Amino acid sequence: MNKMTTSSLALLLALAGTNAIAAAPVDVLKDYAATARKENPAFKEFSAQRGEALYQAERTHSKGAKVSCAACHTDNPKNAGQTRAHKQIEPMAPSANPQRLTDAAKIEKWFSRNCQDVLERACSAQEKGDFIAYLLSIK
Repeated sequence: MNKMTTSSLALLLALAGTNAIAAAPVDVLKDYAATARKENPAFKEFSAQRGEALYQAERTHSKGAKVSCAACHTDNPKNAGQTRAHKQIEPMAPSANPQRLTDAAKIEKWFSRNCQDVLERACSAQEKGDFIAYLLSIK
């Protein structure tokens, strides 16, 4: 395809809405896979099972509190959650919230904040990909 055709196609997908949105998580996963291969040459693929384990795992924070992703986002990512400040969090699963995972910058922003809050460190690319694979597996 020439540049003009590629640009036109991108514009049409953006205007189509749902088709452009559906591609976003796949693109994000491709980027995380490339980074995961750099971080760990043995990386093969993302795992929804590892993502679910990360989501459900309860940890003791250095301040003594029990923390997990599910503590704010609920055990079922199809349900709305609540922040510690009692603000509603829209469902994590794209099957329940089609706007979820549609903006790579927002995805990275929230991983940065929440990994630090829950794990007290940055998440690896594999952990991020596993987490997204889990959310995408929820029907």
